[in-house]
Amino acid sequence: MKKYTFTEKKDTRSGFGAGLAELGRKNPNVVALCADLIGSLKMEKFIEENPERFFQIGIAEANMIGIAAGLTIGGKIPFTGTFANFSTGRVYDQIRQSIAYSNKNVKICASHAGLTLGEDGATHQILEDIGLMKMLPGMTVINTCDYNQTKAATIAIADYEGPVYLRFGRPVVPLFIPEDQEFIVGKAINLTEGTDVTIVATGHLVWEALQAAEQLDTKGISAEVINIHTIKPLDEDSILKSVAKTGCIVTAEEHNIIGGLGESISRVLVQNNLVPQEFVAVNDSFGESGTPAQLMEKYKLNDKAIVSAVEKVIARK
Repeated sequence: MKKYTFTEKKDTRSGFGAGLAELGRKNPNVVALCADLIGSLKMEKFIEENPERFFQIGIAEANMIGIAAGLTIGGKIPFTGTFANFSTGRVYDQIRQSIAYSNKNVKICASHAGLTLGEDGATHQILEDIGLMKMLPGMTVINTCDYNQTKAATIAIADYEGPVYLRFGRPVVPLFIPEDQEFIVGKAINLTEGTDVTIVATGHLVWEALQAAEQLDTKGISAEVINIHTIKPLDEDSILKSVAKTGCIVTAEEHNIIGGLGESISRVLVQNNLVPQEFVAVNDSFGESGTPAQLMEKYKLNDKAIVSAVEKVIARK
């Protein structure tokens, strides 16, 4: 099987900052808004180079969404930035009415998603944001896995018409996606070929899935790993092509088991090819304070959990 390695770790939010800065240089219609978290969203370079295209809204996230929606009317492409919890749960009504219902070309960029927010605890660790956003008609939902993919996604969505929710994180994670890999909205990336099980992962769980696949290989289990960076629209063809070969699937995500990627894939399987599925996700609970590593271990969101899920799903074939 193909093995992926990394030489450094970088935070995905810095990938967003780098992508936004590049957009500032090449697309004069891109504007940025922030709810008093410039440093956390790594927006400094964009602001330094384009001060006239940046709007500091302060701790007023609902106002930020409304302003962003209004800016699209004049042809601007607004990128809003704050924590995932404040980007979705706090302002859901504004997103629904002013952006989704009106089909406004706003890019909602959300950092510090999931358990890996870490020590800030359950009140900030949103685990239901993917579900909230994918339920909105017309909303594209993207969850990137490393620095390079986040940078590429940030740049790509500027040319993608319609509302987008871009989800990324706080901690440093392995950098393993090639810098020149094209980001295509809605197109999954097949990372390894396999014949015994399909592992579909998103966000920080993609690297864990690759590590799990290597461990499974030593046990004689051939795992196909697919990176689903776009949860909506979902690349159903890639999923169905893989499970037709492997006959079972494991989904892995840093999100509540209810409403996430796994449930989206379950719908596809029920409608097309019902094969056994196991879930690696947070089991209908809030998080708690701790380091990212501690939380991923406690809530079973790592390579060990994926290996266990694979062994279980293969036994069900």
